[in-house]
Amino acid sequence: MKYGILSDTHIYYDTNKSKVNSLLKKLGKVFDDVEEIFHAGDVCDEFFINELSKIAPVKCVSGNMDNINDLESFLKFSIQKYNIGLIHEPPYDLENFFKTNKLQILIHGHTHRPLIKGTPYNTLILNPGSPTRPKAPKPRPGFKPPKARPSVIIMEIDKNSLLKTFLVNI
Repeated sequence: MKYGILSDTHIYYDTNKSKVNSLLKKLGKVFDDVEEIFHAGDVCDEFFINELSKIAPVKCVSGNMDNINDLESFLKFSIQKYNIGLIHEPPYDLENFFKTNKLQILIHGHTHRPLIKGTPYNTLILNPGSPTRPKAPKPRPGFKPPKARPSVIIMEIDKNSLLKTFLVNI
């Protein structure tokens, strides 16, 4: 099963419609065969959730820029053997948050920087970055400075619960 992950789209009701349509077209291609889309907040306008749901069903949390009723700040759900948390701003004490919520995977947004990272406590952190307002990942010694690129994540979980994640620049 494939899942699409995005965050920090910052689409407002008055956002340029051609930009919105262009983004939806790109997302439609990238998320073409996903079972569900997970949005980690800062959607900014409910109409964008409705448009995304034409691609696949959407789970979405509230971000610090959202003013949408009915969005929770944290969602917990399971896919096969994985307990997954969806939140906008990453918690300060990650280890305690993972333990308290019995999570194996945490999807968050807020930083606009893509991240796929395993932790010392055998868990996975996913941040899809932003498809509209990207920031470059933090530089690493020995590598050229990274560039900011619009991005999303594809997560695959096969029938044997093998997990694969891919950062996709759009």
